[in-house]
This record gives sequence, C-alpha cells and structure tokens, in this order.
Amino acid sequence: MKNRHGGDDGSPFSYPVKVGHISANPVTVHLEADARELEDLANIWQVLEVRSLKADLQIARWKKDGVRLKGRVEANIVQSCVVTLEPVESRIDEDFEQIFVPEGSKLARIVTNDAAEMVLDPEGPDLPEPFSGDTIDAGAAVTEFAALAIDPYPRKPGVEFADHLEGDADGKSARPNPFAALKDWKKD
Repeated sequence: MKNRHGGDDGSPFSYPVKVGHISANPVTVHLEADARELEDLANIWQVLEVRSLKADLQIARWKKDGVRLKGRVEANIVQSCVVTLEPVESRIDEDFEQIFVPEGSKLARIVTNDAAEMVLDPEGPDLPEPFSGDTIDAGAAVTEFAALAIDPYPRKPGVEFADHLEGDADGKSARPNPFAALKDWKKD
C-alpha cells in the first residue's frame, strides 16, 4: 500500500489512521516509501541515500481509547564512513511497538512515588505517546523507529582510526607550544 506524501506534522512518510475506525481486532497494514519519500528521508536523516523503507504493522485498539502499533520496520540506507568518508551500506531491521493515547488521558500520566519523583524503568515499556484530534500518523512512528536504529558512526568493514600522537618519541612537539610565551611572565 502506498501512502500520501507529507503529513500534518511535516513528516515525509505519512500514513494517517483515524482512531475512530480502529477495532479491537488488529488490522495488518503494509507501508512502503516511494522515491520522493526516500529522497526526503535521506535529507532529514542526513545520510547519502535511503534505498528502501517498508514496514508491516498491526494496528489495534488499546484499552478504551488508545491505539497500539506493533510491527517491523526494514530499511536499506547508504551513509558516509566516519573514517574514510566512502559510502557504507547499512540495513535496518527492527521490531517496534508504540501506544498512543488521547491528550489528557489517565493512561498517559507518569508514575510517581510518595516523594513526587518520576519512576521510570529503563527496561520497561515506553510511555504512551499522546495525540490530539482523531488521527495518528503511523508513517511518522515508523520513520522515528527507523531513525533510532541508524548507526551514528558507520565504518567500512576493516577500517579503523589510526593512532594519533601529539609530538614525537622525544616528547618534543613539532608544533610550538602556544603558552611558551607566557613562561617568562612573572608576577611582581
């Protein structure tokens, strides 16, 4: 299924879902970015190229008025190697789950203890994402999870940073010390 280009939030990969049309039985949806969306994603993600982005989702009602997106996102991207600046191909293949609740919902409240401190479990589920209106953007959620999986320091296989030494083996630097002129200054 192809999607419309551009969403209400400016996301280049958009798939709006009307919350009122979602049932308790999960609906399976296949999303795939077209050439224009891939180009826009490459600009946003600051990579050389996004060759493909697709996702298989299950969209279902969560509790009374929430929505659960659960699925898998796959992408092929080309980035610059942080050592050689040569192109490096990367593959993203991630499972994800996101829950959306209406703004002001009791389900979106952050749990606090007796001292009014937030209680967050780093291994626990993410907090529900609030939405306003009657529509959520499943495409923007897919884009976000794919972006989180991008390697921030891609390297070509076998390439390492060379050791860098400030000075030679004698301990004398070839560069002049910028503070050398200050050594003769003394306070009277």
